[in-house]
Amino acid sequence: MGSIDKRNRLRQTPFNYRVNKDNTVFLDYEGKQVKILKGKDADKFIRKMNAAENEKDRQLIMAKITGNFKRGNEGNNHSKKM
Repeated sequence: MGSIDKRNRLRQTPFNYRVNKDNTVFLDYEGKQVKILKGKDADKFIRKMNAAENEKDRQLIMAKITGNFKRGNEGNNHSKKM
């Protein structure tokens, strides 16, 4: 996994998730809700999370599902001026 998270951002555990009684999954990034999973997608996510060996693997699963950490700009808070 070293080549996937080169900047060690996942070590900071920026992702979190909650499951409600309807089996809906709410994914958070740095305390802000970024994705909701329902039905089959939620079931698949929960299975993957239960099978993960450690917290870093769980963070990677959540990063991939939310689409973060693909562009390299997730820590950049500056907007581009046109």
